Amino acid sequence: MSFFKKLFKNKESIDNNAEKKPKIKLSLDDAFVHNFISKGGKFLYCISEKEVVSNLDKIISENNWEIITCFDKTLKNFLKKSNVNLQEEVDSNKPFFTSCEHLISDNGDILFSSNQLSTHKLATLTNDFIVFAKTSQFVKDTGEGLTGIKTNCKDGTIPTNISAVKKYSLKIDDDNFLNYGNNNSKNLYLLLLEDL
Repeated sequence: MSFFKKLFKNKESIDNNAEKKPKIKLSLDDAFVHNFISKGGKFLYCISEKEVVSNLDKIISENNWEIITCFDKTLKNFLKKSNVNLQEEVDSNKPFFTSCEHLISDNGDILFSSNQLSTHKLATLTNDFIVFAKTSQFVKDTGEGLTGIKTNCKDGTIPTNISAVKKYSLKIDDDNFLNYGNNNSKNLYLLLLEDL
């Protein structure tokens, strides 16, 4: 057998062995949690709204926060049950409590739009985020998330200011010069409510 036949035969056997190994396919929620935590996110699973309020109180207490910024009328009900003051004006020194559009499973990102952020850019908001989401908001990838945003628009007006938090640790250095001035790393807590 010639040298090249041996070489290519060995390569084929390596390729065949690689194909035989089963690939582990995680569910959307498992994949998201794995990716989210590996990026430094803090995840709290809740089975009831009462548990959401309890976990929210623990987050507030742990960080000694006295005032929280919130735009969302539904989420304000959670804050009214907590021991914290509420403000509607954006303050870069106060934590921000918000919902989101979707949870992106394949990379652990959280997708937002003007529905949550109004006209504010992620980089201009506080570093401390508390995000409320439901298990029905998991999508496979960003494309599916964008399609979901379009599908959820009941009046035909697609929201603007679509962006995602991609890092959940303020200590991660980003040397990519393309991101200069557009850092969207956040100290982020996710309160995930089971709704399926």
